[in-house]
Amino acid sequence: MTAFTDLHTRCAALGTRLFTVTTVDEAAGLARRLYTSHPAEYPVSGTKPMEKDGWYYHTVAGKRTFVANTPPEFAMYFFDHALIVSLGLGSCINVPVVDGGLVLGTVNILAEAGHFTPAKLAAYEALVAEATPALAAELR
Repeated sequence: MTAFTDLHTRCAALGTRLFTVTTVDEAAGLARRLYTSHPAEYPVSGTKPMEKDGWYYHTVAGKRTFVANTPPEFAMYFFDHALIVSLGLGSCINVPVVDGGLVLGTVNILAEAGHFTPAKLAAYEALVAEATPALAAELR
């Protein structure tokens, strides 16, 4: 899982406070966690249902980064929003890992509210893009 660890380290340098990587299993309707910076709260191999909601259509079907800079922006999509807020986190991005036209998973990065300025968002997306070949190999 070196690709996950390396990307986590690079993202932490930008201020990431919670970092996970999940697979997208459309057949099962689940997202599965493969890497986490917070194993107590978000253990590896944990799953969550993948609802076909606004988040899904934007991030998985649309292959675009989901950005929420305040809890109300993500609360409607994340059943665990109260846990996220209890950890002192108030913003998140979910960057899809796309390979061969398919979303294999997402890189999930959380920080304090308002963290994802346009400049930081561009920096995070560039890191994920650079790591995509290695991430795709881990996610397949």
